[in-house]
Amino acid sequence: MSTVLTQTVRPLPESRDKATQAGNYFVSNYPPFSFWSPKNVGDLHAALDTPPAADTPLGLYVHIPFCRKRCHFCYFKVYTDKNADAISRYIDGLIAELKIYADKAFLGGRTPNFVYFGGGTPSYLSAKQLTQLTDGLKSVLSWDKVEEVTFECEPGTLQEHKLQAIRDFGVTRLSFGIENFSDHILEINGRAHLSKQVYRAYGWARQIGFPQINIDLISGMLEETEENWIENVRKTIELDPDCVTIYQMEIPFNTTIYKGMKEAGKLTAPVADWDTKRRWVKYAFDELAKHGYEISSAYTAVKNKAQTKFIYRDALWEGADLLSVGVASFGHIHGVHYQNVKDIEPYCDTVEAGDLPVFRALKITPEEALIREMILQMKRGRLDVSYFREKFGVDITERFAEEWEHFAAEGFVTVSKDEVVLDRDALLQVDTMLHEFMLPEHREARYT
Repeated sequence: MSTVLTQTVRPLPESRDKATQAGNYFVSNYPPFSFWSPKNVGDLHAALDTPPAADTPLGLYVHIPFCRKRCHFCYFKVYTDKNADAISRYIDGLIAELKIYADKAFLGGRTPNFVYFGGGTPSYLSAKQLTQLTDGLKSVLSWDKVEEVTFECEPGTLQEHKLQAIRDFGVTRLSFGIENFSDHILEINGRAHLSKQVYRAYGWARQIGFPQINIDLISGMLEETEENWIENVRKTIELDPDCVTIYQMEIPFNTTIYKGMKEAGKLTAPVADWDTKRRWVKYAFDELAKHGYEISSAYTAVKNKAQTKFIYRDALWEGADLLSVGVASFGHIHGVHYQNVKDIEPYCDTVEAGDLPVFRALKITPEEALIREMILQMKRGRLDVSYFREKFGVDITERFAEEWEHFAAEGFVTVSKDEVVLDRDALLQVDTMLHEFMLPEHREARYT
């Protein structure tokens, strides 16, 4: 096959970038992590002792930092060398940490509306370990009101009995980290699984009957080609998942790819340039649309937008509290961001001593809270003006009139008194747009 994709993506005025260089592109929170500090941890403790604002949803994030291998593009805190005893200690630590939070005023009688298991590789744990963990978590905070439980998994770690255990403890949204269907590309990028394991695990998951299955792809991996990308899209459509999430490859500084670049004295990463990655994502979304999918965010296409929800994402983008447990995990309580300590031994030592393992924090201002929710919701492609007026008392079309005028002149947004709508080309590079709406002191900050 020699198909060449001819679609083009109009670049934003601020994103004339071509080659992929080291650094972070994806914006996941605001203000930037570099502004969070150990000196602000007291603000978190004050927030924990404060009853919640009315009608604020509560989510629970559980970080599982274990993997079979470390991917060459991975920048998360993961461990590939822990034995069963170390994992058991960590599971006990997660439950112990949650117990510390359970006595705090910020809960106000709330229990989680949504739960997310991320990593690392949550599916690295055995069925017995997962049952031990979830039984322990539920004994501390009831899951009776949980609407969604998302669970990330690596196909090669799954057996049929483990998937059944995952469904039995309440997972409603199973997310497969497939990334690519080519064994060569999986291997050269450091992935632990191969394509045959994808099909085997996916088949079991469908038979068991998970309400929603998502698959992740990455545009622009090492040695990925147009031919390969077209085949990835074809195979994705053939699988017919409920949801498809596509990320564009970036090379943060703490990845093995960057280490190789640094050793070779290279500034440009050995992956596709940004024009190519965006063009490939546009092609994928166009093909998915032909098969009944709708775009629900800059990264996501869903089979049925009215039924296929992602409560975790939408609740966080609308200011929900997120109680996060586990090494290096990020949370947000009552207007205070926080992150736990980054190493597993100090983490376990701290929670075993009955203390919270928080490393750094940041209490955000009302203006920062407005900007945070606005830029994150821009990733959905539409902003409801009345939402921000009612919640923050601000008309975002007036507050950010100069920025909207700038992007509207380029044809990337349409602004009315009721809404702001991003066009498809803007959505493909929305993370580049978001910096324009940040406060001046945050615009050049490195996202790590």
